[in-house]
Amino acid sequence: MTKKEIVKTISDEIGLTQLKTKKIVQRTFDAIVETLVDETKRQIDKGCEEGTLGRIELRNFGVFEVKKRAARKARNPRTGERVNVEAKFVVTFKPGKEMEEKVRELQERSKSRSDGTGPAGSPDVGMPGANTQMPGSYGTPEGYGNNPGGPQ
Repeated sequence: MTKKEIVKTISDEIGLTQLKTKKIVQRTFDAIVETLVDETKRQIDKGCEEGTLGRIELRNFGVFEVKKRAARKARNPRTGERVNVEAKFVVTFKPGKEMEEKVRELQERSKSRSDGTGPAGSPDVGMPGANTQMPGSYGTPEGYGNNPGGPQ
């Protein structure tokens, strides 16, 4: 799925134009990046360059963190030659509990279909592309932003 497809889906769900929705989605992504960079800069300015340097926790979604990966020795897969890899900053993402549970449900569904225990003709409720709205999705009273004015 692309950002364009995400924008279209959200736009259709909440009744905003795709242009306005695209601006909101892009600004959200920009805010995540800016916050991670700013927090990392603050930690470096304080002299801290170990462990977690920047962190954003989005409840029910996941946690983005900037960490310093130590220098290490590696092997070039083409030549087999040993090479030194410098220390570097990396961004990590740890999915939230809700996301983990939904993926686990997909795994169980896939397993039951492959071993023949699941219903062969059952509808793909909750599967990507299915015409359903997940509980807690944006635009519902219990969703992100607590948007009571969104579609029910």
